[in-house]
Amino acid sequence: MKKASIYGLTIEQLTSWLSDHGHKKSRALQVWDWLYRKRVTEFAGMTDVNQDCIQLLNENFVIQTLSQHIKQESADGTIKFLFKLQDGNLIETVMMRHKYGLSVCVTTQVGCNIGCSFCASGLLAKSRDLSSGEIVEQIMNVQLHLDQMGQDETVSHVVVMGIGEPFDNFENLLNFLKVIIDQKGLAIAARRITVSTSGLANKIYEFTDTQMQVNLAISLHAPNNELRTQIMKINRAIPIETLMESMKYYVEKTNRRITIEYILLKDVNDHKEEAEQLGDLLSVLSPKVYVNLIPYNPVDEHSQYQRSEHESVLAFYDTLKKKGINCKIRQEHGTDIDAACGQLRSKQIKKAEAQ
Repeated sequence: MKKASIYGLTIEQLTSWLSDHGHKKSRALQVWDWLYRKRVTEFAGMTDVNQDCIQLLNENFVIQTLSQHIKQESADGTIKFLFKLQDGNLIETVMMRHKYGLSVCVTTQVGCNIGCSFCASGLLAKSRDLSSGEIVEQIMNVQLHLDQMGQDETVSHVVVMGIGEPFDNFENLLNFLKVIIDQKGLAIAARRITVSTSGLANKIYEFTDTQMQVNLAISLHAPNNELRTQIMKINRAIPIETLMESMKYYVEKTNRRITIEYILLKDVNDHKEEAEQLGDLLSVLSPKVYVNLIPYNPVDEHSQYQRSEHESVLAFYDTLKKKGINCKIRQEHGTDIDAACGQLRSKQIKKAEAQ
């Protein structure tokens, strides 16, 4: 039986577990400091923790469960990591450089069942959820890479937008967030973390009620049910009206802005008509709504979709602004590598199958 990742425990869970095994709270704080501040990669490196505790940890947990399979570096500083899990599955993690800091995009599932018709992540069905430890370890692996570079850089922002639907792995997602937010550890501010969902309305209500100050983004991609159902099969089960009610709840309860992710697909959802419909739809959330217009990264397997013309993107943007909707055109990262989410993983699995 494989040992669990110690990164999967919150500080409260670690304290409780060690207490159950005869250790004081101060011991948990020591271990936590070694994991997240000193960033050791083996328990033996915790030099001021007594040997009984080290042995106990070794018998029950591991620190590293991910191994680097491939690393792609872009000219703009973006790095895409393909990690291999203990069971041989592959996941993607991306580090992006911004003027405001270093952002890491993490994966929450092996594969995805949402089935958006334009997305590389859904090319391979979900085989399992990631544990909270496997999600945390993605951040830790990127941070260890930065440590090795010796430039005194730290991960400052996190987006949960990688492979999988985060709200379909809800409990592990919450544990992950509690770990990386903890002030005695990585201390990544909640306001610098964004979780993206394709629209699991019931989980949006639950997420709101946690009262975490984490940002929420909704992958909408269409302003009406007919078009959204065409490109996102989840809309059959959770139509836009249901999703909008959950979004209103989030805004009213948290008084926080909600981000709308909108990938522009040439001659599909990028006309002035769709822009006007989107503006009207979101007007009930204004000014607490913000639209991220995203240029599409073409995927070989979804050749029916192409990137919108630059003029169409600008016209869409202008229409939303005239409707009084805050929006921006997302800056692209890693366009000279496998930029689309899930693309590198899909390519590597197909390559392995062909051998």
